[in-house]
Amino acid sequence: MNEENEEEIAMSPVLFPEGPWPALPYDAWRETCETLHRWSQIVGKTRLSLEPLVNHWWQVALYLSARGLTTSAMPYGDAGLVEIEFDFIAHQLVFRTSEGARQAMPLVARSVADFYAEYRQVLSTLGIGAKIWPVPSELPDTLPFAEDHVHASYDPEMAQRFWRVLILVDRVFKSFRGRYVGKSSPVHLFWGGLDLAVSRFSGRPAPPHPGGIPNVADWVMREGYSHEVSSAGFWPGSEALPEPAFYAYVYPTPPGFGDAPVRPEAAYFHQGMGEFLLPYETVRVAPSPGAAILDFLQSTYEAAAGSAGWDRKALERGSR
Repeated sequence: MNEENEEEIAMSPVLFPEGPWPALPYDAWRETCETLHRWSQIVGKTRLSLEPLVNHWWQVALYLSARGLTTSAMPYGDAGLVEIEFDFIAHQLVFRTSEGARQAMPLVARSVADFYAEYRQVLSTLGIGAKIWPVPSELPDTLPFAEDHVHASYDPEMAQRFWRVLILVDRVFKSFRGRYVGKSSPVHLFWGGLDLAVSRFSGRPAPPHPGGIPNVADWVMREGYSHEVSSAGFWPGSEALPEPAFYAYVYPTPPGFGDAPVRPEAAYFHQGMGEFLLPYETVRVAPSPGAAILDFLQSTYEAAAGSAGWDRKALERGSR
């Protein structure tokens, strides 16, 4: 294959599925979201324990799978691998090892404390010695998992809707990622915020992050934001912003970033959060949801790279 063929393939358009994009009203699944968020943190903290450090904490994230969300294969013991997957079709949490062992926990309405107790038991049975910090991260409450009888909801339909939204969004994010030849992250789900994210880097170091994120040490944030970054993602909503939305921000935030024109028209800059937002519901009912997301990603990146003075010619595919 010659260079012209490779370039043509790399720049070819992705056919995005345009319907139906599932409705995901926050009020309808808030309690399930809060419970699933904490379950995902328990599983994600297992990756944090078992995997070696990768820049920006990329080793802790979860990934889309054909049935849900997965840790991918993680090392354990002397020579083994284990994978843990949220299966949103069968509604199970499935454990698989390279020795052929398989165990599953039901995803049903149950407390975080009950989930955590069974989860630790399964890890013990499989011989997986993961040390898990047993309290939520990036959340305002510090209720330990073992004592959390407050969050105990699981609506299988809404959990599956969330996953199916992620499938559609993942395709668009990966197409956007392919436009960049500079350093960029995988498309991955960070369990701290329960958000699917993709990031681009200028290659220049950033000033130390000020920290201040709930229940996260400042040095953790400094590792995550060690270099200039333009990040975008999708998250399902929270009490602070009770609707699913796409977001985009840049660190450090340069002057003029929030005043830059972005697309589509429904996108806006949230002063309190310091980032651009685009409501998911607006995207869902758009004539071309995939194109609307891609427009948001591209225009907010241009706002970030332009206001921060990135070397776009060197970093963007087709610009060299």
